[in-house]
Amino acid sequence: MRIALVSPYDFPYPGGVTEHIKHLDRELRRLGHQVTIIAPSTSAPDRLEDNIIRISDDIFSVPWSGSVARLTLSPQVYQRVKHVLAEGRFDIVHVHEPTVPLLPLAVLRHSRSINIGTFHAYRETAHLGYEYGKGLLDPFLDRLDGRIAVSHAARDYISQYFPGDYTIIPNGVDVARFGGPHVTPIEALQDGKLNILFVGRLEQRKGFRYLLRAFPYIKAAAPEARLVVVGAFTKEDRAPFLRYCRTHGLRDVKFVGFAPADQLPRYYRSAHVFVSPATGYESFGIVLLEAMAAGAPVVASNIAGYRSVITPERDGVLVPPEDPQALGEAIVDLLRAPEQRERLSAAGRMTAQRYAWPVVTQQIVDYYQAHLNAPGAREPARHDRSLRVLASRVAGWFDPRQP
Repeated sequence: MRIALVSPYDFPYPGGVTEHIKHLDRELRRLGHQVTIIAPSTSAPDRLEDNIIRISDDIFSVPWSGSVARLTLSPQVYQRVKHVLAEGRFDIVHVHEPTVPLLPLAVLRHSRSINIGTFHAYRETAHLGYEYGKGLLDPFLDRLDGRIAVSHAARDYISQYFPGDYTIIPNGVDVARFGGPHVTPIEALQDGKLNILFVGRLEQRKGFRYLLRAFPYIKAAAPEARLVVVGAFTKEDRAPFLRYCRTHGLRDVKFVGFAPADQLPRYYRSAHVFVSPATGYESFGIVLLEAMAAGAPVVASNIAGYRSVITPERDGVLVPPEDPQALGEAIVDLLRAPEQRERLSAAGRMTAQRYAWPVVTQQIVDYYQAHLNAPGAREPARHDRSLRVLASRVAGWFDPRQP
């Protein structure tokens, strides 16, 4: 198959959707499919893989679902997409986050292929953009032949605004990378202390502040505990948490920062307990699977996206979100119970195997084939009147020749 994978986000920048696409691309090509990635990118073309088309380098940082999304709003995308799709003659155009402006909408406007959309996002609060922009987005989403959600939480969230038939195909994890026998612990962390690991950005929704608030209780109960903080955060992001540590006399909090790809699995392998205290906006929980694949026992917030991965007390521990006391107690219980940690570790590894990328990719390929083989799949793309009218308006908005 000739497949186009479309990402709305700055491709070199770390994030769940871009990581998903990178792994899917690798597995699809391993199966012999021809894959092209269409995405904005701040990296020069000669620093990208040969099969990545940089559709724009004009990137904006936009607040989005408790985080910051790096996406393009360049009007030039509209005509560039039209050319790329015409040249590519793809069998499948797989758009990730189809409602995110601007690239996914331009792709859906011009694509004459079988269009598949994957919805990754989840949030607990209402989405005003969806409520008031539904009339604008509906005609574009009507061009999707198939809809995938990465979890029940993601499906329930998006379907309340855009009802339809959604198939659950989860995110994947690179089991060999995180759990292979080649992965060894970080030597500096093998000094007899009990390592509590946090991996993620220091954004509010990741909930690190609740873990830091729990740490004095943890240290009082387990003086040998150490908190290791890994993630793509800046000095400015870290500063308020360092002040908190100094103010409260907290020792053994190690801010590592960004860990290269070959080192991240080693941090997971070094952890006696992995903790993800996110407060919400998580549709799935990739970091949970990474930790489980590496054999780290997991303590996480009891939020919708995490419940799709963890079965409480079988392969992880779930605690109420935004509750430092409950979080600290759960961590201390595990630090004091090596046998329970071993049990959770073994069960977590088994769970991670179900989400291995070859398994997930085969589900996606089967989904592609089902739509390619469906009656009328090769008929010309739909052109209802509402879409023609809307498309003409959008074309006018995006046309750089317009004043």
